[in-house]
Amino acid sequence: MGGEEDKELERIRQRKIEELVRKSRMENSVNEPIEITDQNFSDIVRSRRLVVIDCWAPWCAPCRMMAPVIDELAREYAGKILFGKLNVDENPRVPAEYQIMSIPTFLIFKNGILVERIVGAMPKKLLEQRIIKYIE
Repeated sequence: MGGEEDKELERIRQRKIEELVRKSRMENSVNEPIEITDQNFSDIVRSRRLVVIDCWAPWCAPCRMMAPVIDELAREYAGKILFGKLNVDENPRVPAEYQIMSIPTFLIFKNGILVERIVGAMPKKLLEQRIIKYIE
């Protein structure tokens, strides 16, 4: 019985991932950051050519300062870059795996591989320059 349940859970998981990817590709969904969790992190990072993950926490003032910047970049680069937000308080596995010691930290993944880590708040133009160089 466990084997059938495992297969069904995998089918459900796969359907959810496909649904999330479909939503992220739709014009209305891609123009804002999506929620990233420990559970969906790997699938999201591999789902697109270029993914930027904003590692943040609600109590972090610099993170709150960067939130509108990330929202703007998500709108401006919709269809080219997928932006996601990972709450480090609610999702401890990814920050531990990537040794995130300070927030905000922005992880840039190209084709599923971490290509750059940006730590700290900064002006939009500076962050944008560091990200867009990975667009092909």
